[in-house]
Amino acid sequence: MTTVLIADDQPLQRMGVRMLLEGTPGLDPVGEAEHGAEAVRKAAELRPDVVLMDIRMPGMDGIEATRRITATGGRTRVLIVTTFDLDEYAYEGLRAGASGFLLKDARPEELVAGIHAVATGDAVVAPRLTRRLLDAYAHQVLAPTDAAADDPRLRTLSDREREVLVAIGHGWTNAEIAERLVLTESTVKKHVGRVLAKLGARDRIQAVITAYDTGLVRAKP
Repeated sequence: MTTVLIADDQPLQRMGVRMLLEGTPGLDPVGEAEHGAEAVRKAAELRPDVVLMDIRMPGMDGIEATRRITATGGRTRVLIVTTFDLDEYAYEGLRAGASGFLLKDARPEELVAGIHAVATGDAVVAPRLTRRLLDAYAHQVLAPTDAAADDPRLRTLSDREREVLVAIGHGWTNAEIAERLVLTESTVKKHVGRVLAKLGARDRIQAVITAYDTGLVRAKP
């Protein structure tokens, strides 16, 4: 059973999501929060597997709440539910430690699949959509061009692992990485796993952010 905390300041939104989860085998909505501070408190109290986190809430917003929840190092993962094309804060939410995000108009089956993916440690956001987000907002936090060579986060990576990280940063799937680097998909999967472990990245999204943040991959002008 995957336990879920719903954090959203709109009662109808919370009710709709709760009804969906209650009717889905394997999912258990264990609580609700109207704002970020309540989400942090209930996450600590209930220790849910996943928090569905709105960003724009009164008082403490979803970004700060995400940062505080993930900073505890607990098992709880955060899935941001927002509007990509309008919400300029989505990137900061991922940097705060969220494992991914979905659009608020996502289909019910997409939300359910996203919850399951996050609960098992996967990233929810498709690689190409991740690239769209980072291309739009990464310029706000990019390191200098020559920073990649000296960044301590990259020193432990082998040349091949650095190539794989660049590919992840470009939004390539494992199949695309395998084709371009002339590797098997199983080998690529092993490389990706080692890259995540060495970077201390929770999931693929966090690895993409590291690739941009270190300057290893650059956002489009």
